[in-house]
Amino acid sequence: MAADPPISTPVRIPEAVARYRDDYRAAWIPPGYRGGAHALFTFGVGSAVLLACLAQLQDVRPMEWLAVPLSLLYANLAEYFGHRFPMHRPFRGLGLVYRRHAGQHHRFFTHEAMPVESARDFRALLFPPVLVVFFFGLFGVPVWFALEWLLSANVAWLFIASGLAYFLNYELLHTAYHLPPEHWLARHALVRRLRGLHQAHHDPRLMAHHNFNITYPLGDWLFRTRHRSRV
Repeated sequence: MAADPPISTPVRIPEAVARYRDDYRAAWIPPGYRGGAHALFTFGVGSAVLLACLAQLQDVRPMEWLAVPLSLLYANLAEYFGHRFPMHRPFRGLGLVYRRHAGQHHRFFTHEAMPVESARDFRALLFPPVLVVFFFGLFGVPVWFALEWLLSANVAWLFIASGLAYFLNYELLHTAYHLPPEHWLARHALVRRLRGLHQAHHDPRLMAHHNFNITYPLGDWLFRTRHRSRV
């Protein structure tokens, strides 16, 4: 199978980042890894499961639809606190999360070197499939049973569907921030605006203190960690 081709013409990358990228690719990206297949799993399987959840809905009552905005709000705050704390501060039992994010992702991508160079670099960008399955299984299944018992099956399915939709939105936006600026997705006005916040977060001087929302900066606004300056 052919290797993943370059995504754009090469850009100048700081020497230290270029060295780390070479080391990361040699040590952490298996020879058979294909970034396109990784993205297909994330967005293809994720979308299929989302549609399967929606297919379970039956005669949804107006009050049950409130599960959607409440679930999206919960997801935004979970994104914020998960990123602000275990991803940027070492916690007992969550060292792998910290090392993969602060120790690898933030060294592979800095505010001076945001774009991927080929689809193989998705290994440093997208959530690994095993972690996606693990987290949704560990947290989603128990919550589904709790909501189905306490409220209704419709609320439970809407919670899972909303969580999946938010996750897919997260992965899409995060990928867009790390695409070359000339890519059609990166040129979208909303993406450009949010990318500026995320690029500031990738400044080593700011990453542990500002712009922890990857998607929409609600948590950063609420907890006053939003940094507006461009880098």
